[in-house]
Amino acid sequence: LAVVEEKVSSGSARRRGGSRGMPVGKVNINTASGTVLETLPGVGEKTAEKIIERRKQSPFRRPEDIMDVKGIGEKKFEKMKPYVVVK
Repeated sequence: LAVVEEKVSSGSARRRGGSRGMPVGKVNINTASGTVLETLPGVGEKTAEKIIERRKQSPFRRPEDIMDVKGIGEKKFEKMKPYVVVK
């Protein structure tokens, strides 16, 4: 499933079909925008920026690699694991 974004007048994005801003489908952490990354449980604007900076150094090879990002430990990863994919 693809994550669907709908632009709103303020310039931010809103999810359709997700509950409480959760992703509608899987999120590819190697290509997702900051707005889409923020739909992952426990990921806010700053963490999304850190994910993007980390993947610029080298792409994530497996979902667990997201724990290399400061602020994402095992507990946070377990919450986001069902929504994270690496392609």
